[in-house]
Amino acid sequence: MTYKNFTIETDADGIALVTWDMPDKSMNVFTVEVMDEIEKILDQTVADDGIKGVVFTSGKSSFSGGADLTMIKGMFSMLEEEKAKDPTAAVQKLFDAAGRMTWLWRKIETNGKPWVSAINGTCMGGATELSLACHGRVASNAKSVKIGLPEVKVGIFPGAGGTQRVARLANTQDALQMMTTGQTLSAARAKAMNLVHQVVEPGELINAAKQMIKDGLKPVAPWDEKGFKVPGGGIWTPAAAQLWPAASAILRRETAGNYPAALAILKSVYEGLQVPFDTGLRIEQRYFTEIVQTTEAYSMIRSLFVSMQELNKGARRPAGQPKSEIKKVGVVGAGFMGASIAYVTAAAGINVVLIDRDMEAAGKGKTHSEGLVAGAVGKGKLTKDEGEKLLSMITPSDDYGTLADADLVIEAVFEDRDVKKAVIEKVEAVLPEGAIFASNTSTLPITGLAGNSKRPVDFIGIHFFSPVEKMMLTEVILGKETGDKALAVALDYVAAIKKTPIVVNDTRGFFVNRCVLRYMSESYNMLIEGVPPVMIENAAKFAGMPVGPLALNDEVAIDLSYKILKATVADLGEKAIDPRHMELVSRMVEKEERFGRKNGKGFYDYPAKPAKKHIWPGLKDLYPQLKPDDVNVKTLQERFLATIALEAARTVEEGIVTDPREADVGSILGFGFAPYTGGALSYIDGMGVKTFVELCERLAKDYGPHFTPTPLLKDMAAKGETFYGRFDPYGEAAKAA
Repeated sequence: MTYKNFTIETDADGIALVTWDMPDKSMNVFTVEVMDEIEKILDQTVADDGIKGVVFTSGKSSFSGGADLTMIKGMFSMLEEEKAKDPTAAVQKLFDAAGRMTWLWRKIETNGKPWVSAINGTCMGGATELSLACHGRVASNAKSVKIGLPEVKVGIFPGAGGTQRVARLANTQDALQMMTTGQTLSAARAKAMNLVHQVVEPGELINAAKQMIKDGLKPVAPWDEKGFKVPGGGIWTPAAAQLWPAASAILRRETAGNYPAALAILKSVYEGLQVPFDTGLRIEQRYFTEIVQTTEAYSMIRSLFVSMQELNKGARRPAGQPKSEIKKVGVVGAGFMGASIAYVTAAAGINVVLIDRDMEAAGKGKTHSEGLVAGAVGKGKLTKDEGEKLLSMITPSDDYGTLADADLVIEAVFEDRDVKKAVIEKVEAVLPEGAIFASNTSTLPITGLAGNSKRPVDFIGIHFFSPVEKMMLTEVILGKETGDKALAVALDYVAAIKKTPIVVNDTRGFFVNRCVLRYMSESYNMLIEGVPPVMIENAAKFAGMPVGPLALNDEVAIDLSYKILKATVADLGEKAIDPRHMELVSRMVEKEERFGRKNGKGFYDYPAKPAKKHIWPGLKDLYPQLKPDDVNVKTLQERFLATIALEAARTVEEGIVTDPREADVGSILGFGFAPYTGGALSYIDGMGVKTFVELCERLAKDYGPHFTPTPLLKDMAAKGETFYGRFDPYGEAAKAA
């Protein structure tokens, strides 16, 4: 029998090597077809008396990334369609669909012949759960091997036996930590947790897996043997009596109750460890079915799994443009940002020329990369040879003539129009025909900068976020005359450096900074009202923001906020800003000389390590303080999320953002907008536009006109629309018509 996604080779010892290698895919993923083929292979190997055992591995450099987009989308589509017919039957169908993988893996586990998983690379989600259902697990010691159950990061949880098997193999604390955070494990760490039996050299992987079978590996899971005991003794021990209340409290502290899936993991493990294994699987299946129906799961999967992959694969790339060949990139400006851009470019295997006013300045930029490489080598993320190769691809220079054969040039100089104008003119004097010029400006409109260019059709914005080597997002900004080729080259470059792009039209602050400024501005309003600073920061974290607005402002730099306010007044007039904000920020900068983290004092004080940062005690003396009991924390949370979501809606109304996927993904990756909501527009869609408009009207009445809902929102509320319905990124409405 032949299979589309698998090959089977049986050796003289009767061991079948099943190799998973999906055609036309860079990574193996689970689809309905793959699941059906695995079951047929299982039945075939069980029926064949000549087969004594099975080694399951991958023919690709990775093992598997888990579930496929189409399978996830299909589950949600099925649920919507069936609910319209019969809500009760729909839930039963969902329950059955959720159990498909669970019971197939259980069938492998109880088939009577030993299965060994040979893990050669990245092994995530359902692939990890498949491996755990095998009787033996061998992993390569290659640094590319990462094993994990990251489902909680997209709003669901390990629903194919993961909560039951991990908790029966590892100690409970490690099991909960792994699953509730979605952390990935190295092969060595997985072995230490008892999730892998052996770790071997890559070239020994298959032989080691076969040897386990030859050595008499029992085709029985530990929990199916009489007398099995959970590591640590289960939940009825003195240690468990201490662990479980603490686990619940820690989860509450870390998630503020915003992530139902994380709590469902705790419930599945706690209840599952008290019952036989198959009953535990049904408990997990029940909770998984419940979680998949939550708004949080739907929104997070859509934004952080489906939309993010679609954007990464070029959803916004213009049709008809050939794939770009980017062999050489020029980066002008060797400061912190430019040096970091050079680093990620070289890390992608692209040659970089790093230019500054003199060789000393350019050399300092490369020194920054040397520090990053040393850190990566020290942590085992790069070998010494890989680090040296990366650094060899960065050439510091003070000669613009070295850009004569560049395919793309990115300027990352000081945020000053005159400085950027001079750079544009120098670069264009040598830049070859057809090469693209990109500005990394964070505040200056691209169309205005392109006015200095002789080739505005080849001029585009690529806005990176700091630290560049860690932040996943880039904003690609279109000027009024930017052409399709420039957009295609920019998106191909962003894909090459493994960042996620959002494409936005030109405006002051683009998308991300406009939303961030609203977030920080609302914290200014709260300070002025007398809300205790600690309550401001905690309310933001309870709302799901990873960093409080005052701490974020310190990272951005308060003096930069001051410059932005002054520039806004200069360009748009006094009425463009709140004078109270100018008064607050100018006092922090000019009178108190508090610039943020960079000078060790901002809204927080930053004492020498190991001491931790703390709110500046003098902050509470700037305005009369309200009593904590008089402050409604829930309202503070609503204000933070609503002001950001309102700004996101304004960018859609103004045509700055044209695809709701980009607003959602951009808001989460750009500044951590409450991931459980699925992003700024999904937050509105999730509660319903009508409900959001009512919330904004109440906040506008109590806290000011900046909360007034926009005409677009009012129109959508009246028509019962959503952002994903009205601005459908897939054209489903058009297809239906």
